[in-house]
Amino acid sequence: MNVSYKWLSQYIDLSGYTGQELAEKMTRGGIEIDVVESRNKGVTGVVVGYVKSKEKHPDADKLNVCKVDVGTGEELQIVCGAKNVDAGQHVPVAVIGAVLPGDFKIKRAKLRGVESQGMICSAKELGLNDKLLPKEQQEGILVLPATLKIGTPITDVLGLDDEVLELDLTPNRSDCLSMLGVAYEIGALTGREVKLPDHTVNHAAVRADGLVKVSISAPEQCSHYSARYIKGVKIGPSPLWLQNRLIAAGVRPINNVVDVTNFVMLEYGQPLHAFDADRIPGGRIDVRLAKPGETLVTLDDQERKLEPHMLVITNGSEPIALAGVMGGASTEVSGETVNILLESAKFDGGTVRKTSRQLGLRSESSIRFEKEVDPARVIPALDRAASLIAELAEGLAAEGIVEASTGSVQPLKVEVSLDKINGYLGTELSKLEVQTIFGRLHFEYELADKGVFTVNVPTRRGDITRAVDLIEEVARLHGYDEIPTTLIHGDVVPGSLTKPQAIRRELRKRLSDAGLNEVVSYSFTGPAKTQLFPALAKDTKPVRLAMPMSEDRSVLRTTLIAQLLETAAYNRNRKNESAALFEIGSVFHTDEEQLTRLPHEKHRFAALLTGNRSEAQWNTKAAAVDFYDAKGILETVFSVLGLTSIVSYEAAQPEHFHPGRTAAVMIDTPKGREAIGYVGQLHPALQLELDLADTYVLEISLEPLYELATSDIEYKALPRYPAIQRDIAVVVDQEVAAAKLTGTAWSIAGELLESVRVFDVYTGEKLGAGKKSVAISLVYRHADRTLTDEEVTELHGKVVSQFEQSFAAELRK
Repeated sequence: MNVSYKWLSQYIDLSGYTGQELAEKMTRGGIEIDVVESRNKGVTGVVVGYVKSKEKHPDADKLNVCKVDVGTGEELQIVCGAKNVDAGQHVPVAVIGAVLPGDFKIKRAKLRGVESQGMICSAKELGLNDKLLPKEQQEGILVLPATLKIGTPITDVLGLDDEVLELDLTPNRSDCLSMLGVAYEIGALTGREVKLPDHTVNHAAVRADGLVKVSISAPEQCSHYSARYIKGVKIGPSPLWLQNRLIAAGVRPINNVVDVTNFVMLEYGQPLHAFDADRIPGGRIDVRLAKPGETLVTLDDQERKLEPHMLVITNGSEPIALAGVMGGASTEVSGETVNILLESAKFDGGTVRKTSRQLGLRSESSIRFEKEVDPARVIPALDRAASLIAELAEGLAAEGIVEASTGSVQPLKVEVSLDKINGYLGTELSKLEVQTIFGRLHFEYELADKGVFTVNVPTRRGDITRAVDLIEEVARLHGYDEIPTTLIHGDVVPGSLTKPQAIRRELRKRLSDAGLNEVVSYSFTGPAKTQLFPALAKDTKPVRLAMPMSEDRSVLRTTLIAQLLETAAYNRNRKNESAALFEIGSVFHTDEEQLTRLPHEKHRFAALLTGNRSEAQWNTKAAAVDFYDAKGILETVFSVLGLTSIVSYEAAQPEHFHPGRTAAVMIDTPKGREAIGYVGQLHPALQLELDLADTYVLEISLEPLYELATSDIEYKALPRYPAIQRDIAVVVDQEVAAAKLTGTAWSIAGELLESVRVFDVYTGEKLGAGKKSVAISLVYRHADRTLTDEEVTELHGKVVSQFEQSFAAELRK
């Protein structure tokens, strides 16, 4: 919406505010002003001149020598090449010393030997957008009305001494798509009164209801239709002041009648349309939905195929206009028009929007109807236009308005209490301050004893429907800068990360720093992929999509590993045989065959290693990844989350994992010990099927970790007393896990045991079939004193004894 400062000043006193200051105040009040643009692009010294005579240039066929009076008493000789220049015209003249846009200075000059004492200007040379001028003024020099006084500055004549404020309106503030709406907004911001335009209509002796008949056959799409009949109009150019207003708003003048409808639309925000009444048989108007197969030739001479959902204005049988979008060519106001039927109506915004978009006809009228016009302005806008047409086109309105309506619209009542206002804003506003704000908004209200305001919201403010909307009005008019700042508090600070979000972000950073590449894969996969790794999706069924893009993307994934394998295979097929990948994402589980509720969405972390950990160099050999690289990734994760002490690993043989190189990841929770995932090598058969080298994968659930994770760091003082180390090698059955041995040592030695470390595992014929030797280093230390050899020997003996009892262990000699 472009708003002329001078036009706006007709409705509200703007003294004391420049255009920039007004823009700043409106922007701070919630209506953003993109730019304030001066209509004067650098014109000085240009005045209205009168062409007294025109003669052909003696040495140039396309030039004319004109004698021009500019009101100084001296006749100027000006050489002009415009085709339309002629004697008897009033034209803009740039005299010697004048400046035109682009800092073009007018000097004395000779053109083909003839002296020229100035320049007769075109609209473009004055910095005007010639596309917004009437068609007859877009070529050649600008011809001005003969009523203008010679010598008048052109800036006054063309309204160039004006500024245009470009409003960047949000969809809810359609009330400011009118000059009066903007005036009300400024009145609320400044406390000044709004002056409404006069719309008194002088009537002819004949009554309108004898000339016009109106009916509504689509009441859901049109709630109010009104019309006036205006006789004896004389179609011609609009006066210059009206053209200037329209051009400033970005609307091209056409003729006095059409210009009035556009002027009033910009003034009131109520679109109007003028029909040639003599082309409507019997003055019959019916508003209905289009019939299948109907067509309409619109004002742009295009034949439009109408759909049954489109609202049309008809003459009782045929469409003559697209309601709220564009009129029809058959009833267009032309130079021969004598009688006018003037329309003002309330059309459904959704209907107009759908029609406008489908036909590609978006106009100033449709924009306003789409956002819903003020039903209370339908009649005032009609009267205002009738009054102006009578003044500018010499028409006379028939007495009365012919209208059809489905019912009146009453102002909405919204309640809000003073306590609620102050509670939301953190202010201590008094009743008087809130009353003053509602008064400046022109909101009528009733105030109850307990500080409850019952506000009658005017229909022009359709964006206010709830108490919070009124609170917003109070906030912006009180001033956002005046609202006290308070410290945000609560379990989660708005704008900060939740604990799960922070954990996922930190894991991504640490894993990327460790050299892994993050993968973001589809949540959709194929049915065959959901059959892989069933241990990670126990007792669940895949969730099928209603409209899949392909069979390969027809179900929601149940594991992340399947997609990582797909990525690894894709890379291997392109000669990238080493990969270190991870993904943090969601899997989807349900226990239903026919989905009746949303599936469970669970966060998982998965990783894949294949190929070499490091490539061959001149001094080192290539090193292939192994199980402990994958396990090391998990240990990094648990170290970041502070969970190392409650995590352990147990041998496992889940399907599609290697039966001898896989472990279940166990974690101690308040409910007991539970498996949260698996780490291990891919089953050889699956590796062969995918044509992969030895590949190690892992996947764990993140939900249990969210609750248990801690960022607290426990600090311990450096030990002051010496430690005593004992190494032991025991022969046990190969089925006995080393973790069971170290766990037993911890349980027996208790607080005196500082660390346990397996430093060697040996198998061979000397030990016997099915046996292995496990060498363990144990470090003992007391925090407050030095341990004696006797204490350590006794405690160490208990550990060895327990090994012998629990695992039939034998000390290796």
